[in-house]
Amino acid sequence: MTNSPLYNFTKKEKLKSRKLIELLFKKGNSFLVFPVKVIYILVDETIDNPIKIGVSASSKKFKNAVDRNRIKRLLKENYRLHKQPLHDFILNSNTQVGIFLMYIDKAIPSDNLIERKMPIIIDKLIMAIGEKNTKAL
Repeated sequence: MTNSPLYNFTKKEKLKSRKLIELLFKKGNSFLVFPVKVIYILVDETIDNPIKIGVSASSKKFKNAVDRNRIKRLLKENYRLHKQPLHDFILNSNTQVGIFLMYIDKAIPSDNLIERKMPIIIDKLIMAIGEKNTKAL
C-alpha cells in the first residue's frame, strides 16, 4: 500500500464541529447496512473539506474502551481504503457532506465484516447523495 493522499485519513476529514454534528443528528438522513448505521447530510455552508466523517461505537454495548476504540479504528481504516469513489463523486458534483458511521451490533466485528460492508456503504451513500442533488435542482 502506498502513502498517497488518496489513502490518507487526514485531520481535515474528521467530523469535529459540534454544530455540524447536532445538525447531522437533527436533520440528517440515514440508512442501515448492518451492522453500520450511516447518517449523512448535505452541508450548505462552506467547510474546509468536502467530506467530514465521524465514527462511533456505543458505550452501553461495549463497556471496555479498548473494544470501542478497536471498532472505531476498523471503521476509519476501512473507510480510508474504500473512500475514493465517494470523494470523486463529491468533487464532481460540487457538494459538501457530513457523514457519521455508527456501529450498532452487540458483538465485536471481525476484520473482514467491516471490510466487506464498507464498499456497500460507499455505494449507497453515492446513490443517496445523488438522489438528494437531483431533488435539490
